[in-house]
Amino acid sequence: MSDDGSPPNTVPVLEAEGLVKRFGSQPVLSGIDFGVAEHEVVALIGASGSGKSTLLRCVSLLEELDDGTVRLDGDDITDPRADADRVRSRFGVVFQAFNLFPHLSVLENVTLAPRVVHGVSRAEAEDRARGLLDRVGLAAKATEYPDRLSGGQQQRVAIVRALANEPRMLLLDEVTSALDPELVGEVLRLVRELKDEGVTILMATHEMGFARQVADRVVFLDDGRLVEQGPPEVVLVDPRQARTRQFLARVIDAGRL
Repeated sequence: MSDDGSPPNTVPVLEAEGLVKRFGSQPVLSGIDFGVAEHEVVALIGASGSGKSTLLRCVSLLEELDDGTVRLDGDDITDPRADADRVRSRFGVVFQAFNLFPHLSVLENVTLAPRVVHGVSRAEAEDRARGLLDRVGLAAKATEYPDRLSGGQQQRVAIVRALANEPRMLLLDEVTSALDPELVGEVLRLVRELKDEGVTILMATHEMGFARQVADRVVFLDDGRLVEQGPPEVVLVDPRQARTRQFLARVIDAGRL
């Protein structure tokens, strides 16, 4: 394992060094160092308030860091001279709330950013969107509006919308938290398929069993600090740190592992 936590002899897509974020006087991230390699799936775990969502928002420049450096493909995207809008367009971000536009059809939701932000023609954007919707089993829903879809279908549309921009990296923030238990599986199956296709993913999740199955590496955050990281069979099965063991014991008691 390299110093930034990414596997050796792999191309780093994302590198984070010394990330610090405060809300007022309250520290939320305290000196976070980690990396994500090409085609790697990294799962962020930790209790609510541990800093997982803030970390995702900071590395994608949706939140401004107080200190630290983030590199995407070697470029310092936290440099004040960086074009923040262009950088954000290189990430596909999916939040726990679906954030679909209710007045737009599924197809219009998926094609909006490629057309308006990236200048892709309507025909090309729609062709790609229909292909992605077909891949996730939603081709027949292209003309439907979000309120006609189940929660699981809406979340799959949100993931397709993120993929439509052909992002360098996919960031998933607790994408199953807003779903009824019976709908969780269909979204997790899609994430597993994306992993199998080699998509680079950084995801915050409370689904420990899923993290164990899908992640190449698990990062445990506690109170804004990176406590432990490594392969899931180590961090989730035989963790080295007492704090990780305490957290997992609570998760087991809650029936989530």
